[in-house]
Amino acid sequence: MSMFTGLSAFPLTPLGDDVVDEAAYAGLITRLREAGVDSITALGSTGSYAYLSRQERRLVARTAVENAGSVPVFAGIGAMRTSQVQALADDAQDAGVAGVLLAPLGYQALTEDDVFGLYEDVTSGLSVPLIVYDNPGTTHFTFTTELYGRIAALPNVASIKIPGVPVDPAAARDRVAEIREVLPPHVTIGVSGDPSAASGLIAGCDAWYSVIAGTLPPPALALVRAAQAGRQDEARRASERLAPLWDLFAQFGGSLRVVSAIAEHLGLVRPRSLPLPIRGLDQAERACVIAVVEELGLA
Repeated sequence: MSMFTGLSAFPLTPLGDDVVDEAAYAGLITRLREAGVDSITALGSTGSYAYLSRQERRLVARTAVENAGSVPVFAGIGAMRTSQVQALADDAQDAGVAGVLLAPLGYQALTEDDVFGLYEDVTSGLSVPLIVYDNPGTTHFTFTTELYGRIAALPNVASIKIPGVPVDPAAARDRVAEIREVLPPHVTIGVSGDPSAASGLIAGCDAWYSVIAGTLPPPALALVRAAQAGRQDEARRASERLAPLWDLFAQFGGSLRVVSAIAEHLGLVRPRSLPLPIRGLDQAERACVIAVVEELGLA
C-alpha cells in the first residue's frame, strides 16, 4: 500500500519566545507515533512553515524524523522562489523524510505555467516522492483539473492534496472521479479541509491530510478506519460528532488558531505558541474552544 493513504497528521510547530520549542514538538510527534497515524506531515500550513526560517525548518524536519519511529514523515518545502524550494527540499531529504509537500507560494499572482514550471524544476531534483498541495485559501492559486494531470505526470509526484469536496455525495463522487481520470494510477488523492474528510473518503479519496489529527489523533483515526473498512455511516457519524469543532474553525477564521488553543489547553505546547503576528484566540474565544473540547470528551 502507498505511504500516501490513510491518515496523515499535520502537527503544529510550537514556538516559545519566538523560538521553535523543540521539546514540545518532539512530544507532539511522539504522541502521533504512539497513536498509530499512517504518516506525519511536518511543516504544513498547520505547522506554520511559511513563518519559519530555513534553519528552523531544517530543525523541525530533523526532529520529526528522529521521533516518528517507523511512521513516514513528509515535510513541507513551500517558499517564494524556486531556488529556495530546492534548497528546502535538499534539507528535508538530508533529514531523512519519506516525502515532501509543496504548495505554490506567491506574492505576485502565479499563472498555470509558473506553477507547472515550479513543480517541473523541483521534481527533477528529488529523490523522494512529492505531494502537490492545493490550498487556495492560503496561496490564492486555484489548480485546474487539467493542471493536476500535467503535474501528476512529472517524475516523483505521488499524491494530490485537494481542497474539500462538495457536500452532496453524488457531486463529491463525481469530483473525485474527475480528478482520478487525469492522474496516473500510482498518484493518490488526499482530501483536506477537515469538515470534508468523511465525504472525501467515502467519495473515493485515498487519504485524509488532517489538521485535527496533529493534535487529537484518536477521533481522526476512528473516522478514517471506519471509512477504510467501508463503514460509511460510522465515518459520517464520527465527522458529525466533531461538527462543533468544524463550526469553531469557521467561526474563528480557520483551523490554526483553534488547534493551537486546544494544544495549549491540553498542555501539549506552551501558551502563545503561534508565530507573531498571529496572536491566536482571545480569552472568550478560548473559553468557547475549551467548552467544546470538554463537551466532546477530547481532553
